[in-house]
Amino acid sequence: EADLIERLDDLDLRNDCDVPDVPSSIDSTPEILRRALSGLSARWKNWWIRGILTLAMISVFFLIIYMGSFMLMLLVLSIQVKCFHEIITIGYRVYHSYDLPWFRSLSWYFLLCVNYFFYGETVADYFGTFVQRREQLQFLIRYHRFISFALYLAGFCMFVLSLVKKHYRLQFYMFAWTHVTLLITVTQSHLVIQNLFEGMIWFLVPISSVICNDIAAYIFGFFFGRTPLIKLSPKKTWEGFIGGGISTVVFGFIFSYFLAQHQYFVCPVEYKSETNRFVTECEPLELFQMKKYSVPLLLRAVLGWETVNMYPFQMHSIALSTFASLIGPFGGFFASGFKRAFKIKDFADTIPGHGGIMDRFDCQYLMATFVHVYITSFIRGPNPSKLLKQLLVLQPEQQLNVYKTLKSHLVEKGILQPSLRG
Repeated sequence: EADLIERLDDLDLRNDCDVPDVPSSIDSTPEILRRALSGLSARWKNWWIRGILTLAMISVFFLIIYMGSFMLMLLVLSIQVKCFHEIITIGYRVYHSYDLPWFRSLSWYFLLCVNYFFYGETVADYFGTFVQRREQLQFLIRYHRFISFALYLAGFCMFVLSLVKKHYRLQFYMFAWTHVTLLITVTQSHLVIQNLFEGMIWFLVPISSVICNDIAAYIFGFFFGRTPLIKLSPKKTWEGFIGGGISTVVFGFIFSYFLAQHQYFVCPVEYKSETNRFVTECEPLELFQMKKYSVPLLLRAVLGWETVNMYPFQMHSIALSTFASLIGPFGGFFASGFKRAFKIKDFADTIPGHGGIMDRFDCQYLMATFVHVYITSFIRGPNPSKLLKQLLVLQPEQQLNVYKTLKSHLVEKGILQPSLRG
């Protein structure tokens, strides 16, 4: 058994050696910045480049928030496509010498198919009135899943036809590579947009918490970091991890306090077909209404307060920011392991000092899934409008049966008077 394990280890080592090196990233730092920072050491030069570009990206992000939810959706879609491109490009660079047929074309085809499937479902859920007014769209929505499956089958058949003798195993590797990339990028970006429809606050607090944790961990690690955290990321330290975690929880609590005061951030995003616009107007839920809470006995002696006024959402923000600081970084560790496996420093050189778009959003994808699961588990129950749309599609006899069953149930619970039976 020991000999078998040793032989398998040798085989893995040979396989790793067979993987061609990916060309190293090019320094894309603007010339004006390079000249201004030429007198600094490499460590401080990287600090200033990262800092300046971070402030620039945050400023652009605030501008897009001001422009509205539709622009945020376009931003998420753009990031999804760019992340997909960066990961697929690594696969192509590693195996380009084999000259695999149709690999890139099929990868982008599957991206279109999966996006059509997910976002077609979103259109049906949130743009129902708009769709009902256009007969050509009704056909696409009614048979949406069948069309999606037919499109995927076409791609599947094209892949089988593209198989080349002596390269079968490699081509199946790349087929799996494409599908895992789709799982990481498309499904997660779809969840981000689903969270946005629940209210912009469910989009901004989680994303900002991850950004805050990334920045704070970098600052604490840069100035105080001494103890290595994980071998996959040698630059990550326990000091940065702990300092970033505490800073993120405090930031999330304070940031959510300011956002919860405005309808623009707390109301669900709805599409109004009359005006062809997305609106965020509503009567805020109890989650976003100020309440008085008793301070725990242990904290009364420290704070000197018996009660405190806060928004219930602030309690949820603690859970969100705690996840962002404890589990979110593992998305970055996963990405680090991926890059080490293929001997690359960054996914791309899109952003000077930061690497590729995927290097900046590797932690966000775990966060998107958590927020979606958190909302469906603890915040929102079944969607009445979605149920109503499904009922309206039923045959009249089926609708009548549902009506009678619901009426009987309400009478039994005492909500309707028995005299209404007749």
